[in-house]
Amino acid sequence: MAKISAALAAAALLMGMGGACGHAQSAPASPAQIWHSSAAQDLSHEAASIPEAKYDIDPHKIWTLPELIDLAEQHNPETRVAWAQAKARAASLGIARSALFPTMAAVALAATVRTAALIGEYFHRQTEGLFQPTLHVEYLVLDFGGRSGAIDLAKANLLASDFAFNDTHRKIIFQVASAYYRLLNAKGQREAAEVSLKNAQTVEEDAQNRLSNGLATKPDLLEATAARAQADYDLQAAVGAEDIARGDLATVMGLPPATTFQVQDIHDLATPSDMAGSVDQDIDRAFAQRPDLMQQLTRIRAASASIKEARSTYFPTLSFAGDGGLARAYGQQDLYPGSYAQGEVWSVGMQLKWTLFDGLRREHQIAEAEAGKKEAQAGVEALRDQIADEVWTAYTNMKTALRQQQAAAALLTASEQSYEAARESYGYGVRNLLDVVSAQKTLAQARSEDIAARSQLLLQVAGLAFRTGDLIQVQPPKAGP
Repeated sequence: MAKISAALAAAALLMGMGGACGHAQSAPASPAQIWHSSAAQDLSHEAASIPEAKYDIDPHKIWTLPELIDLAEQHNPETRVAWAQAKARAASLGIARSALFPTMAAVALAATVRTAALIGEYFHRQTEGLFQPTLHVEYLVLDFGGRSGAIDLAKANLLASDFAFNDTHRKIIFQVASAYYRLLNAKGQREAAEVSLKNAQTVEEDAQNRLSNGLATKPDLLEATAARAQADYDLQAAVGAEDIARGDLATVMGLPPATTFQVQDIHDLATPSDMAGSVDQDIDRAFAQRPDLMQQLTRIRAASASIKEARSTYFPTLSFAGDGGLARAYGQQDLYPGSYAQGEVWSVGMQLKWTLFDGLRREHQIAEAEAGKKEAQAGVEALRDQIADEVWTAYTNMKTALRQQQAAAALLTASEQSYEAARESYGYGVRNLLDVVSAQKTLAQARSEDIAARSQLLLQVAGLAFRTGDLIQVQPPKAGP
């Protein structure tokens, strides 16, 4: 009875453990309820305990775009991911090359056996003990391209990872440049909004003075006040946009969004005045240096290596194996005194293996590899078409941005002259306040469009360099005098 109770208690304990485990790791109980469990809480605590990667950045220094790109390449986690993947592929190449060398292993065998040997009409008990340390060697002498195909495949995969690493840098550089120019635009828009607010305040003060002297009406002052309030509203929106743009740039560089740092003024950057080359030249340059296209080309190499490796299975393999060492043994029969013996042991063998039939496995492997090669070739053609379209679009966008920037600069000059003329005429009583307010609004819009056109042109320049692959090309050093 006690044994039965103990068994029932053990079963209950096991059932309780199983129920606890099932409750801790289970599917959602209902499609209408959010899933919560201790496992989710553990992962939440683990995620919260991961330390945030930080580094110091001078908040008072005026950072240029190349400096920020350098920081991003050092600290953005995507570069570390791509680097680790490339190193893993390099290790895979080392694994493939190891098949060219023999395998050596130290083996120690220890065994004790007791058997009954039939001698004459009786079974006699025999006891044997053996200790045998040996050196085992294996080597694949010949495989008709199997190992070399695997090595070529590993080389192609490593090359693809290297190009993927370069493409990660290309994307990060463009992300930093885009965020940088968007921040410059937001900063310029905020500065332009501040100037517009000052102009609106000046117009409001003029209206107040003229009203005090009986030269203006109350509606004139109210119109000026409304224009000043609108300028203040636009300024607050510009301040918020600048904060968001600064946070976006900090995130790309691997910094917390609230990090404070300074950047250049957009007027300090030179803008191009003409296109550097033709679109055909840009497309040809993209075909020659885009890392994603190079990565796609390595897929063709990898597929060719897979075909070579698969075809090698039609041929025999020749391998060598051998053992050499010492053996020390102990033997005893029945109850007679035992004895020890030792000596040298070795074995050498060659194996020729040729697979004659495998259910068409090899045929299907070759067909799969050949289909993969055709897929890679078609992928190269499709990517070339995509790159050509991307470069054409980027080239056209840059031409458009260039014309818009020139038009915006002319508009700003005309708006400034119109505003000054309207204020001067208003001071002489020739024009009314509505004309001054209208000219002030036109000038504010012209300033905003000039900043936007400058930043858009710089962004399109970076976009064209991104599409052609110029962002990651090392410029040759200039010859000294």
